[in-house]
Amino acid sequence: MFDWIQVLNEYKQKYEPVALVTVTKVLGSAPCALGSRMIVAGENEFHGTVGGGKMEFEVIDKAVEAIKKNCISEATFTLGPEFEQCCGGKVELLIEPMNGLPELFLFGAGHIGVEIAKILVGTPFKIKLIDSRKDWFKDLELDSDIQLSQVDIRDFKTFTDAVNWGSNCYVLVLTHDHTIDFEIIATAIPKKTKYLGLIGSKTKCVRFNNMLIKEMSIPEGMSKVVCPIGLNTGGETPKEIAIAVVGQLLQVHYGLEPKQNRNYLKQV
Repeated sequence: MFDWIQVLNEYKQKYEPVALVTVTKVLGSAPCALGSRMIVAGENEFHGTVGGGKMEFEVIDKAVEAIKKNCISEATFTLGPEFEQCCGGKVELLIEPMNGLPELFLFGAGHIGVEIAKILVGTPFKIKLIDSRKDWFKDLELDSDIQLSQVDIRDFKTFTDAVNWGSNCYVLVLTHDHTIDFEIIATAIPKKTKYLGLIGSKTKCVRFNNMLIKEMSIPEGMSKVVCPIGLNTGGETPKEIAIAVVGQLLQVHYGLEPKQNRNYLKQV
């Protein structure tokens, strides 16, 4: 039997979501034992076995779906001709997604950033609010679930070290300085993220796109960045903009991807 605890820990250290599949009941003859476990990280990435064959392929599909939905599920299989088995037994499994909570790294604790953090409290998101301004958090009244991080703008590495890059990573950039915005975006584009968003107009997006391509030799430019951010609700106050942005983040988390910038960037 493989060391499933060690494998789980390795994925946890990488902030990679997985599903732990456990055989919870075996009735009759079956190619697996009670307590057999498998860890699924993707369609072609798994460890251990729950019996092999067509049944295992279906279990992997269900595990991948559980990871996407971040929801525990159960599955039951009767091992007959449908699964190319002649055992005739019955297997029940529990599929548990792990490491699946989305983490938002929000650069910029201005009016909109603070409102976004407040609204997200009570949702699946873990929130880290990051700012470079000295003593900026001193007078802010924020929920204890919001993690605060003051970084030194003179050492840009502290910005990137503040982020747990990976498939659960959401990055929002809305600092007080366009130069800082650009540096964070340029650093984040090659990293692995679930969502990378930048506050600003289409004009800002096009300007950053040209700078990334021409000055930073990043050929994809802003095509991986959502800018402008948020759903088109028509609201213009900080709270209304924050609600629109949170709505978009929740869409991504629950599997509804936002429209990105590829279409109009092709025209510049």
